[in-house]
Amino acid sequence: MSDGAKGARPSADADLTDLVPAQAAEGWRPLADQIAVNARDFLDGLTAVARGESADETVPLLLLEVAQVMLAGAQLGASKDIILPNNWEPDVGADPDLALDALRTGLSARLAGFDEYAEIFDPYADNQASGFRLSDDLATIAADLIHGLKHYEAGRVAESLWWWQYSYVNHWGTHGGAALRALHSVVAHARLDVAEEPATR
Repeated sequence: MSDGAKGARPSADADLTDLVPAQAAEGWRPLADQIAVNARDFLDGLTAVARGESADETVPLLLLEVAQVMLAGAQLGASKDIILPNNWEPDVGADPDLALDALRTGLSARLAGFDEYAEIFDPYADNQASGFRLSDDLATIAADLIHGLKHYEAGRVAESLWWWQYSYVNHWGTHGGAALRALHSVVAHARLDVAEEPATR
């Protein structure tokens, strides 16, 4: 499991709008390296849970995994905007749909009884809760992290960070926040709900 994002931040003068890609990549590499570690740890943990390796610890382990990757996401959200030269993203190839489908199916099986939940997706724009699935949320986060890892592993540091930051703000951060709240709720109910004792005469 990840130790969480450990304070790696871009240098104060790193600005991707002013630097050529090679210079920009060097300024942002510590952050990219750390996010890549967080992403891989999350994917490894999620895969293990989907395979059933967590036994009775499924929900607590997922709570920990999501919390750690959301810390990495918050670091991206707190960093200055990363803008690619010419606003152009190189192609990373096809997404691993079959692998993600298997991941989603495995998670759904492990989360039987807890998978579906209600959430107000945007607390400032929505006034009614909608139905969601934890397995879908977690697979969504995985897909966005994998996309960024493809850039990172190809040596495109700026592109990886741009994608992770953009998709965190626009997509996986919302799913992660909702999943974190749902998982916390499951843990809280398990710890705090007390069955009513039969009345005695």
